[in-house]
Amino acid sequence: MTSSVLRPFCLRAKRFGETRRSCEGGRPSSFVMTSLVLAVTVLATGAASAQQPEPSQTPQPGVSAPPGSVAPAPASVAPPAPPAMVVPGDYTIGPDDILSIVFWRDKDMSADVVVRPDGRITLPLVNDVIAVGLTPEQLRDRIRQEAAKYVETPNVTVVVKQINSRKVFLTGMVGKSGAFPLSGNITVLQMLSMAGGVSEFADEKKIVIMRVENGQQRALKFNLSDVKKGKNLQQNIVLRPGDTIVVP
Repeated sequence: MTSSVLRPFCLRAKRFGETRRSCEGGRPSSFVMTSLVLAVTVLATGAASAQQPEPSQTPQPGVSAPPGSVAPAPASVAPPAPPAMVVPGDYTIGPDDILSIVFWRDKDMSADVVVRPDGRITLPLVNDVIAVGLTPEQLRDRIRQEAAKYVETPNVTVVVKQINSRKVFLTGMVGKSGAFPLSGNITVLQMLSMAGGVSEFADEKKIVIMRVENGQQRALKFNLSDVKKGKNLQQNIVLRPGDTIVVP
């Protein structure tokens, strides 16, 4: 085995003046041994390089992949959640409001409901529950109390999806008369704009807001001409549910 491995190096050694004894029968010379060590090192390095995995090729942003290659699938991104509806601080549930009643880990009892004209909502198993006049938190507590008769420690959430009970009414010389939803803090001027403004024959100085306070009817004056000029801006009050704007 040793002689067969050393034979090529012996021939090379003879060319450089090495003696025959250095290759046959005796101990190999330092030249032969050095050459053998170098050859073994080269072979080992080549074998190690062949076993190393090729680095993964990830296409950089803005650089097209080479022809024939398969681009990696983009990571799935969860769709953004819909924005929550802003509920006024003094809000209480009214007829035609749309609510979402969610029971945690119990989809069969969860439901989207519309408050009926009689002020009630209907839920699976719980049946009818009075909702009108309650805040979402008060309704949650009432539903939880009713559901506890059938479910152990129910976890309930009440979400207001749409407010239809808070309305303001416009009549008279406006672009569009009728009932308008009051979903937030809306002033008289903003509501007139939502109704298409006043007609050219309207008396802008004698607009009246009819409001019920403590069971009494009140008439609040609104001079649109002054407000347009930046005068008496305190007239531009925030409307309340049930207000009626009269434009003569």
